[in-house]
Amino acid sequence: MTEGKDIRIIETEDGSHSLELPNLNETYHSKYGAIQESEYVYIKQGFSQFVKTNGLKILEIGFGTGLNALLTLREALKRKVAVEYHTVEAYPILPEVYEKLNYGKYILSAEAFLNLHQISWDEQKEVSPYFKIKKYHQKVEEIDLPHNYFDLVYFDAFAPSKQADIWSVKVLEKVGNSMATGGKFVTYCAQGAFKRNLKTLGFKVEELQGPPGKMQMIRAVK
Repeated sequence: MTEGKDIRIIETEDGSHSLELPNLNETYHSKYGAIQESEYVYIKQGFSQFVKTNGLKILEIGFGTGLNALLTLREALKRKVAVEYHTVEAYPILPEVYEKLNYGKYILSAEAFLNLHQISWDEQKEVSPYFKIKKYHQKVEEIDLPHNYFDLVYFDAFAPSKQADIWSVKVLEKVGNSMATGGKFVTYCAQGAFKRNLKTLGFKVEELQGPPGKMQMIRAVK
């Protein structure tokens, strides 16, 4: 894995960009539509489940292109929900890559998108009265997370076949311990071993219809 090398920008079917790692034969999002996939998995099946809350603490595993953070910022502003957003990324993409991504064309603005990337790592920043963000330049396997804290987890790491350690019981247990009782965990992945690991850890696992191009996704409740 690298921080910006061996990365290729691709256009997905909804017109939005994603990134491809040829050496891993992996993309950051679905080729059927990057924005479409993230909106469905993380906003519709995650964030939107909390529309009546006065505030929301979110943990994202895999900041990646910043798309999920930008979509969440938009929702926080639209719904006037105060969001505290924590996101973990071991391998940040470089300015020469993220400056070319077109998410600002579709969501809020290019300025809002670039701002999320340019915020310093490991320091909490208030983007608006409804959105605070703290980015951690660390591996999730090594980070210390608070206990019983987060209401919602966006688990958006590369697939288990590419990054098996991140999907291990040890990491899932750490993430689970960081969640408040009743907290929700959403991910595009519906792998059988992964579902069994979540159930072993005491999660109630829901198999939901997946975004276009994918049969299933998972939402789990602590």
